[in-house]
Amino acid sequence: MHASTLDLIGGTPLVALDRAHDGPGRIVAKAEFLQPGGSVKDRAARAIVLAARADGRLRPGMPVVEMTSGNMGAGLAVVCAALGHPFIAAMSAGNSPARARMMEGLGAKVVLVAQVDGSPGQVTGADVAAAAEEAVRIAQDEGGFYVDQFNAAEGITAHQRTTGAEILRQYGGPVDGWVAAVGTGCTFLGVARALKAANPATVCAAVEPLGCEPLAGKPVTKARHIVQGTGYGLVPPHWDPSLMDLSLAVSDAEVEQWRRRLAVREGLYVGYSAAANVCAASRLLGSGRLGPGATVATVLCDTGLKY
Repeated sequence: MHASTLDLIGGTPLVALDRAHDGPGRIVAKAEFLQPGGSVKDRAARAIVLAARADGRLRPGMPVVEMTSGNMGAGLAVVCAALGHPFIAAMSAGNSPARARMMEGLGAKVVLVAQVDGSPGQVTGADVAAAAEEAVRIAQDEGGFYVDQFNAAEGITAHQRTTGAEILRQYGGPVDGWVAAVGTGCTFLGVARALKAANPATVCAAVEPLGCEPLAGKPVTKARHIVQGTGYGLVPPHWDPSLMDLSLAVSDAEVEQWRRRLAVREGLYVGYSAAANVCAASRLLGSGRLGPGATVATVLCDTGLKY
């Protein structure tokens, strides 16, 4: 028996996607949509809040405040409910309303921030910056702890120690490749550290929306895209370029196609970032860079029920 919901975070299964990708090679994916908050962000949420409580930045009963596209907010809402902290989320009005409803259902207060230059379902870096400014203001006014996920190194460490270690244990050893979309970069960087420590030859590919590829060193020509929670047109503060072997760009049309493919071939109803990850993993395997029998690991970031 688990003592609380916090103990349900992590330990997600690793599933082979042999029906969606029929070769060459194999894609294996962490089923992060099975987390209590419905996404991979639960891991970082737990790690950051527990670290803040341990070092005194977050005192008992103190409010927690964060800017979120919805997934980190849902994870924080779960963690805060279990630990007795009020949670306030500042979210761009362009993000999925289903995510806001989930956070509110968990007892969070959601403040929607008007978009700057995005559109519904397509949130830009400027939209995110506006939501972050609002979150900082709320934290100051409420005397709350501002999570600041983009600058919280605990998220990277959490993925290195849990997600990456779980992949190695569940697969039975090193994989040939690792693919993940980048928002804060915590998932990509943490897992890449773990996998490259086990096998320095593991090829680690960051996934970026087509036309919004700053990690590849390209100018942003298409700030709007459907892959919510990633591809903000900026290089994350903790970014370590030595862990990225290449960047793979995916179009909105490809993401839609792979989201449908995962649903009808695998029975996996997941979100857009998950579809982007699998699309990029399939492309990496098809490039010939890894060889015909290679295995690429990725994450199914969240459930499609959040859209």
